[in-house]
Amino acid sequence: MAGSLTDPIAADEMAGTEVPAELSPNTNNKRSISNAFAELMAPKAKQAKPSPGNQGSQRKTQTSKIFSRRDGLGAYIESPDTFPPSRVVYYNEEVVCINDLYPKATVHLLILPRDPKFQMVHPIVALENPGLRATLKKEVARAKELVASELKRKYGRDSATSKAYNDAVDASLDADDPPSPSTFPSGRDWSQDVKDGIHAHPSMNHLHVHVLSRDMHSECLKHRKHYNSFNTDFLVSVDAFPLNEDDERKKMQDEKYLRNDLICWRCGRNFKEKFAKLKEHLEDEWMAWKQE
Repeated sequence: MAGSLTDPIAADEMAGTEVPAELSPNTNNKRSISNAFAELMAPKAKQAKPSPGNQGSQRKTQTSKIFSRRDGLGAYIESPDTFPPSRVVYYNEEVVCINDLYPKATVHLLILPRDPKFQMVHPIVALENPGLRATLKKEVARAKELVASELKRKYGRDSATSKAYNDAVDASLDADDPPSPSTFPSGRDWSQDVKDGIHAHPSMNHLHVHVLSRDMHSECLKHRKHYNSFNTDFLVSVDAFPLNEDDERKKMQDEKYLRNDLICWRCGRNFKEKFAKLKEHLEDEWMAWKQE
């Protein structure tokens, strides 16, 4: 389903992902996924023969499954309960929602469908299915609310649009009879700063939908293809489906959108192929954007 292993969108981001059998949702183990993989693949010292009392524990560890490189998302689908809340945001019978391991914006979530018959299907094909499409539209809406809420938490105090709201909150804290929050000014609508979509030429094998803030502020945003994959028609919103029969994104086998000029998402300035200049500019735009 994905491109070649030299695809620059993913080549520097594909780490093996282990289903960490020794973890449970309530543990405080902070080992990173990449470190878990490194530990698993490192030479092991010879182990003493297990006693009858710990054979069950060893058997559980031995059956841990590794999802490597382009299959790395499979671990979250198979065993979401083995990952900490910092990685798996929520899950249900239909999807798993995770924080992207390599976020391209301040907040970047992935929604992973769990139905086996869709997991390895190209997204443009999979989203022709009405049932899956309805599920993903529902989950994208939920994820967008989460992203907007996190943006408000992070930047709400910086936003000029939210000043009246912030003032009302502050006043209520000192009031003997504080008013209901429902009476507060609405403040900034952070949901307008969230977008979603699948990649027309995905880099990972398991079906996934991106839900992210539009600021493109991240250390993981490293080159032209990263940026253009979220700021051209290469990113196709779930709401765009079903696509028309003559939609060129249905036929796209190359990555022509990724080779487009670099256009600032906020001011429209064209940086041609100068990613370093764009990256520097995005820092200024991020500061101005969060203060709107």
